Amino acid sequence: MSASAVRILVVDDEPPIRKLLRVGLTAGGYAIVEAGSAGEAMARIAEEKPDLILLDLGLPDLSGHELLERWRADRMELPVVILSSRTDEAGIVRALELGADDYVTKPFGMRELAARIRVALRHRLQLQGERPVFKVGDLSVDLVKRIVRVADRDVKLSPKEYDILRVLVQHAGKVITHQHILRQVWGGVTDVQYLRVYVRQLRQKIEAKPDQPHYILTETGVGYRLREPDQ
Repeated sequence: MSASAVRILVVDDEPPIRKLLRVGLTAGGYAIVEAGSAGEAMARIAEEKPDLILLDLGLPDLSGHELLERWRADRMELPVVILSSRTDEAGIVRALELGADDYVTKPFGMRELAARIRVALRHRLQLQGERPVFKVGDLSVDLVKRIVRVADRDVKLSPKEYDILRVLVQHAGKVITHQHILRQVWGGVTDVQYLRVYVRQLRQKIEAKPDQPHYILTETGVGYRLREPDQ
């Protein structure tokens, strides 16, 4: 294993899951550290200095939600991808609101998980040095000049449409919950339908096929994800 390999902490109380992840991710070039409980995870973070955490929500000594909340309260900025057999929207939304970078439900494919890991790692790097011009496909957003273009044409957005797009650009590749966008753009407004109307209008302006969006993807019952930028 290369000394420069990305180090991933797997926090899961099921040994078979940890073994599956260890074998699959090691084959992908990652260095794997394991923990079977919240207490063990805290020790591993201090000892091993991981680059990313894969976190199961159902731990024996402390729930994954509580552990994540504690980490973010302590300003721990490591990217965290949730692994969970829970598919209830409330649990997923809560994890994202507490600061998770992404989530993958069990059973999962290793290729999908590896892709989510790469996006989470890139997203953290982007936050550390936010690029002024975002580009993905034919879409470009200049965050300094507030210019939005699709291919060779300028796109005129309303202030609210632009603010929604800006939030998505700043977190490109990451699932952003409805409530997070509503807080960022409208403050106290909590009507999700209000947001859906504006996203529909935004898609009409930037998507070639608004009913089959390429850029702004819907995470059903949770929120939206903007495709990650071109490299």
